[in-house]
Amino acid sequence: MKTGLLTQLENTDRKRAKKLGMLALGTLTPVLIIPAMAGVRLNYSPSLPAGLYMVTSDPSADLVEFCPAEPYASIAAERGYRSVGSCPDGGAPLMKPIIARPGDKVEIGERGVAVNGKLLANSAALSFDTSGRPLAQWPFGRYTVNVGTAWVISSYSRRSFDSRYFGPIGTDRIHHHLRALLTL
Repeated sequence: MKTGLLTQLENTDRKRAKKLGMLALGTLTPVLIIPAMAGVRLNYSPSLPAGLYMVTSDPSADLVEFCPAEPYASIAAERGYRSVGSCPDGGAPLMKPIIARPGDKVEIGERGVAVNGKLLANSAALSFDTSGRPLAQWPFGRYTVNVGTAWVISSYSRRSFDSRYFGPIGTDRIHHHLRALLTL
């Protein structure tokens, strides 16, 4: 007599399996949807520490949730950098730290990105993503951050898809400012 999980599932009648599925869906839906409605965001991407982040009304909070502009939104979606979500293109918003605000000086070079003369850790652009596809980086040079824009770069992960590839973002693209609630 087989006793494995697959055998048990094979022997489960469809009516009972449907009830179990509905129970699981009924349990998981509130667990996932209610926190999102309350302003809690789950991050499992490698760009930031995994964990829970809370929406804040503090505009000085350095972490933001935003929808990337085209063509970068489509590139990120096509390559699987973003999941399905609430952005106009159907992709999920990105969560990134703001590293430069209006008036700051950003310098991009071979060694990485420096803000006001300080080189950020893990900020050198990569030539290829983890699947070996080429990545076009933002042009090397010195930039002054303009009003209505911000630069977002994760120094947490050198593989983050951020301003080192798509440049500054318009602050009008920012949906929320966030603070870490519980991270691993």
